[in-house]
Amino acid sequence: MNNFLKIISEKKHILADGATGTNLFAMGLETGDPPEPWNVNHAERISALYQGFVDAGSDLFLTNSFGGTAFRLKLHQLENRVFELNKAAAIIAREVADKADRLVVVAGSMGPTGEIIEPHGVMSSKEATEAFKAQAEGLVEGGVDVLWLETMYAMEELEAALEAVKEFGLPVCATMSFDTAGKTMMGVTPANLAVKAKDLGLLGFGANCGIGASDLLATITDISRNVDPDTTVIAKANCGIPEFKEGSIVYTGTEKLMADYVHLAMNSGAKIIGGCCGTTFGHVKAMRQAMDEHQMNGSPSMPDIEEKIGKMSKGSRAIFIGDHSSPVKKRRSRR
Repeated sequence: MNNFLKIISEKKHILADGATGTNLFAMGLETGDPPEPWNVNHAERISALYQGFVDAGSDLFLTNSFGGTAFRLKLHQLENRVFELNKAAAIIAREVADKADRLVVVAGSMGPTGEIIEPHGVMSSKEATEAFKAQAEGLVEGGVDVLWLETMYAMEELEAALEAVKEFGLPVCATMSFDTAGKTMMGVTPANLAVKAKDLGLLGFGANCGIGASDLLATITDISRNVDPDTTVIAKANCGIPEFKEGSIVYTGTEKLMADYVHLAMNSGAKIIGGCCGTTFGHVKAMRQAMDEHQMNGSPSMPDIEEKIGKMSKGSRAIFIGDHSSPVKKRRSRR
């Protein structure tokens, strides 16, 4: 059986990983440099990244391939190395997962292209599909268990990515970033994703990144009320709120905050729970303990969430109570 299918059948809740960029910056990645070449140039550091999550207790971790499409790599004159860099990310991950003393799932990370599909942008659906297919070929060849589309903001791009990966026969999960008045940048609501996900053939779906953990929990609440109870809902929140200190971005989330977030996410209906930007190995270890000790006790209220991990934005408050009417302005594409 496929490892991802096996783990979701065996475990009621699954702990994912934390941040890729945050931890690679701590290992020496410079701001503005792409992390994907490290899969070849610094393979030992990428192995240490993956191993750090496994040692902290992650049941599933994402490959270092978020920006692995030709559109993203072209910004660094690497567009001809799509297959090589994605395959390398997956091979290293496969080696780390296979030597673990328990079942650990490798998820092939596929982020957005950075472009917007016509008519709002200049990229065609065909171009997007071709880019995602080329990336997926490398990840599949390297041995991933599941293809993981993350931080998506447009339904059209998500559909193009799904068209690209359908021939590979692997499970597919997707998360969107609901960071604009409780919606994605292109106006997709959590409920929109929940209703559409079944038709799209997603085995797991939910939210990642966004603003902070409390806002993401509003998103998960809205998704959960629109799906069957046995749906694999995914929550990967940022570690608190980013702040600019001494020339760098620092996330405010403590290990306790991320542990509290795990308890609240489980009660909100999430099955796969992890961290996004700012989430370190230490945070993941605290999240592992929280998940292992958790006792289900009903969906949390807004005051419960805000008391433990901070206030929601106005848009997320509206989403939490089921009001999707707040307007969102669509942004124009920039190359």
